[in-house]
Amino acid sequence: MDIKEIQNLIKFVAKSGASEVKLEMEDIKITIKTGSGFTETTYVQSAPVQQSAPQVVVTPTAQPASETPAPVVKAAENAGNYITIKSPIIGTFYRKPSPDKSNFVEVGSEISAGDVVCVIEAMKLFNEIESEISGKVVKILVDNASPVEYDQPLFLVDPS
Repeated sequence: MDIKEIQNLIKFVAKSGASEVKLEMEDIKITIKTGSGFTETTYVQSAPVQQSAPQVVVTPTAQPASETPAPVVKAAENAGNYITIKSPIIGTFYRKPSPDKSNFVEVGSEISAGDVVCVIEAMKLFNEIESEISGKVVKILVDNASPVEYDQPLFLVDPS
């Protein structure tokens, strides 16, 4: 990994709004922390380990969507009885399965538990985010193709 790739990674992390990203490869470890107007980067190099293929491990605080469904948490007091569907991972939020398809949900859509409400792209993988509740979508809180953080509110749902 050269310095240009590291600089591009730092810029991407800063734009995504993530607070911390760790990247470990066979001979380098990179930790990028952002917040309060600064970016801190730590590089640690170690002796190369003999492996058949390079291994990349990214450890955000979230688990992949395939392992854990989207967490559902009560919304703030000002939202009344609404339930918030939050992002289970860091990535890019998409409302459609592909550019030529229609949106998964719209404001006013009725959803059931298990319905796909969006996809989040993380490291070239598109993770379908499923609803854990049934109800009516009241508000979509994120614009299409926007970066999202772990635990960021995506939708407000009226369960009644």
